[in-house]
Amino acid sequence: MLVSDTAAASGQTPADELGYEAARDELVRVVQALESGDSTLEQSLALWERGNALAERCEHWLQGARARLDAARGTEAQA
Repeated sequence: MLVSDTAAASGQTPADELGYEAARDELVRVVQALESGDSTLEQSLALWERGNALAERCEHWLQGARARLDAARGTEAQA
């Protein structure tokens, strides 16, 4: 089962459909849950998979923002 399938099956929005802030906020909650140590092994694995998907989504958004900033700087430099 894919991580996005797991998210859909659990009623969570797939990570690749989240905006940056939503993904970041959920990632913070996932990390807090993992750090608490109150989860079973199975729950911890599911949390880790979700956290990994959320981190990748955040990175995707940040790369896009970086590309837009670089493009804007290039446009300004030519003006």
